Amino acid sequence: MAMSIHVDIVSAEQEIYSGSVEAVFASAIMGELGIYPRHTPLLTRLKPGEVRVLVNGKEEQFYVSGGMLEVQPHVVTILADTAMRAADVDEAAALEAKADAERALKDTDAKMDYAEAQAKLAEAMAQLRSIERMRKTAGGSH
Repeated sequence: MAMSIHVDIVSAEQEIYSGSVEAVFASAIMGELGIYPRHTPLLTRLKPGEVRVLVNGKEEQFYVSGGMLEVQPHVVTILADTAMRAADVDEAAALEAKADAERALKDTDAKMDYAEAQAKLAEAMAQLRSIERMRKTAGGSH
């Protein structure tokens, strides 16, 4: 049996995933991370985007709005404001959020400030990338 590490992915609302995995892949502020059993302890911020876990040779994909990732000797914990399985990301809502953020960035009189609009645009783009990657890995040309 392959070595494994326990992973907990939780949001402010609920636990999204808890179980033993072979590896965890996430987008940290300083770049992409690949975490395997016996990884050095680590604490880092995550960018909005996908988190992938490798279970029995198959990837499961999740979307996080950012947050923190902590690696301890036998446990990886991902704490996010929002986290969901990639399959549950609403493409229509993400496209609408992207359009709203782009309009806010162009409209100097917008109620939303520039930094907030940039953050919302980055989150919407990360959701759309998660949907696109999920479609590609689902094994077909959708």
